[in-house]
Order: sequence, then C-alpha cells, then structure tokens
Amino acid sequence: MWKIVAAFIAFAALSLFVIMKGGDNLDMSGEKHGTETTHEAEKPAAAPAAAEAPAAAPAPAQKP
Repeated sequence: MWKIVAAFIAFAALSLFVIMKGGDNLDMSGEKHGTETTHEAEKPAAAPAAAEAPAAAPAPAQKP
C-alpha cells in the first residue's frame, strides 16, 4: 500500500515540475478546432479539372 502512495506522490511531483517549467507556454485546454487553431492548412498545388457530366440519354420511344 505504501508503494502506491509513494508512486502517486512521485507522479504528482513530476507533473507539478513539468507544469511549473512550462509556465505561460503550457496549453492544457485540449484539442482545438476552428478559428482558435494556430496551424496553417496546406493548400493544394492545383485543383484537378471537374469532369463533365455525360449527356442525358434520349428517352425511349413509347409504343401506342
């Protein structure tokens, strides 16, 4: 039981050390999506030309 307590204290101390060293640069808000992201999206080199839709086939003749 004392090993679990010692491991918890060691982990907590290590976590606090990392947080204190990070200072203002440490962001713990999780994943970001949308306008608050800081990375630039890669732009495609060249967009491929859209393929033309095939012409509509004539309607079959109806028999009287």
